[in-house]
Amino acid sequence: MLMRTLAFLLPLVSALALAVTASAESAAQTPVKVGFAFRRFTPPEPYEWRGSSTHALVTAIWYPAVASAEARPQHFGPPNGPALFIADPVAENAAIAPSPVRLPLILLSHGTGGTAQSLAWFAAALAAQGYIVAGVNHPGNNATEPYTVPGFMLWWKRAEDLSRVLDGMLADPQFGPRIDRQRIGAAGFSLGGYTMMALAGGITSLAQFEAFCQERQGQGSCKMPPEFPDLRERSEALAKSDRAYAAALGDDGKSYRDPRIRAVFAMAPALGPVFTPASLAAIAIPVAIAAGEGDPIVPIGENAKPYAATIPHAELTVFPGAVGHYVFLDQCTDAGRQSLPGLCVDAPGVDRAAIHQATIGMASKFFDTALR
Repeated sequence: MLMRTLAFLLPLVSALALAVTASAESAAQTPVKVGFAFRRFTPPEPYEWRGSSTHALVTAIWYPAVASAEARPQHFGPPNGPALFIADPVAENAAIAPSPVRLPLILLSHGTGGTAQSLAWFAAALAAQGYIVAGVNHPGNNATEPYTVPGFMLWWKRAEDLSRVLDGMLADPQFGPRIDRQRIGAAGFSLGGYTMMALAGGITSLAQFEAFCQERQGQGSCKMPPEFPDLRERSEALAKSDRAYAAALGDDGKSYRDPRIRAVFAMAPALGPVFTPASLAAIAIPVAIAAGEGDPIVPIGENAKPYAATIPHAELTVFPGAVGHYVFLDQCTDAGRQSLPGLCVDAPGVDRAAIHQATIGMASKFFDTALR
């Protein structure tokens, strides 16, 4: 394990320096504009839709666009409501930049209850550096549709979502011919970070997690998500009444390793105690992890640090101090800070923009090296 702790000066000068260095290394090939498009990929049935009524993998795609594209800032919020989040400008449905002919692809997995666009800051920045980035809204666990118990409990199916999105991207008439099939990686935040470990070969054990949580009394990694405070009870009830759901819970011990994915980057990865140590120790692809020391939602002592200690050659960067979990979400507007302070208001002294820049610098350097 390689562990780095970034020491910030009032409080993030060195983080900004790291980001500037990484940006300078790739400036010569940075496109001026970023394009944006949606796709709806439909895997062959039967597919585990986890109670979602949307039987499609809705996918947001960021990519290098032609210089003549007209880019506008990305704003996110409820329909007919104020924008709560904002990210760098993109040009919707713009033509792909003509060169290079083949581009690396990064698959993207959002956190619990979020959306692919909650990581637009990360996706657009990588696209500006020459990557195609495809982020899926995981069925039953995204903010664009009602949450479901299976969507919040069948975590391992998220890895299959990304594999099926990869199938769709490779077959897409616009993007498929431009993807370098030897340069495919993935990135994720929170539960999306768990998804990275599953894609890399980690094996989930619900029995192991239950044993771990019996001693924690609902603390740390064993807390139920705020969207589903009674998730455990509802899951147990559904398993008794729904045979298909009970059977799906039994798929936790399967491997969801996708050999096409050559490297993964995890931000504040969750559910560290669910993976069998032997499966993590067997991961053979490059893994990089970034997390905040002050994360109260996904404590690094139960998640990021054990991941890095068990996975061979994993790189861990810890942002010291009060850096919390949701610093890895998009920048917030004033309306977002007022209505969603838990997601939008960081601890005093924490600069979300600087954390983003440092993280982008790490990710671009990591993928540039791992996907050569």
